Amino acid sequence: MTERIAYGEDALQFADLTVPSGAGPFPVVVFIHGGFWRNAFGLDLAEPQAASAVAAGYATWNIEYRRVGDSGGGYPGTLDDVAAAIDRLVSLADDHPLDLGRVAVVGHSAGGHLALWAGQREQLGVGAPGADPAVVPVLVVGQAPVADLGGNIDLGGGAVVAFMGGSPKDVPQAYDDADPARLLPVVVPQLLVQGGNDLIVPPARVEAYVASADSELVELVVVAGADHFDVIDPGHESWTIVLDRLATLWN
Repeated sequence: MTERIAYGEDALQFADLTVPSGAGPFPVVVFIHGGFWRNAFGLDLAEPQAASAVAAGYATWNIEYRRVGDSGGGYPGTLDDVAAAIDRLVSLADDHPLDLGRVAVVGHSAGGHLALWAGQREQLGVGAPGADPAVVPVLVVGQAPVADLGGNIDLGGGAVVAFMGGSPKDVPQAYDDADPARLLPVVVPQLLVQGGNDLIVPPARVEAYVASADSELVELVVVAGADHFDVIDPGHESWTIVLDRLATLWN
C-alpha cells in the first residue's frame, strides 16, 4: 500500500511511501525524478521503477520537491526539500518497518544530480542547504546524471543557470554548495548508469565527471544503445544493473 506523506508545509513537499508486505525491516530506495529541475515533470516519472523495487522486496520513498517555476523552487529551496525528504525517513521509521542502515538514493537526469548531491551532504559546510544529514545513504545511483553543474551549463536550454540563479561566476558559493563536482572527494559509493545513445546528457559529460572524481567509489556503466529515458524503464537492462547492485549490497 502506498501512502502520500508530507515532509514539509508546502503543498509540493510530499512523497509516496510504499512498504512491502511482511515484518521487515526493509531496505529503503529513495527515488528523485528528473526533468531539468523544472516543474513540467513530477514524481510519476519514477513510479514504474519504484513499483519494480517494491516487487524486489524494498520499501520505496518517491519524493516530490519544489522546482524551477514553483514558489521557492530552484537553489536553495530544491536542495532543502531533497534533504528534508530524505531525513524525514527518521520519523517514518518510528511507525514503519524501515531499515535506515540500508538506504539507497536513485535519481534520473537532474534527479541524478540531486542523488549524487545527497550522498555528499556530509561534505557541506555549516549553514549550507542540506548540511548535517540525519540519514546517510550507503549507495547513490545517478541515471544519466547532470553530475557537474558548472561543466554543463549548456544543457537543457539553460536549465542549470535557471536552477542555480546564475552562472558559476555569478554565484560561486551556490555552486560550491550544490555541485557534486565541487563536493569531492566522494564519500558515499556512486553507481552511474548512462545510455550510450543519450543525446540529452551525453555520455562524455558523465565520463568527464568520473575522471575528475578519480575515485574507486565511483562506478560508471555505459549501456550501449540506450537513450536518456531507457535508463528509467524497469523493463530495460539498465534498470537490472541497478537492481543487481542493490541485491549485492543487501541480499
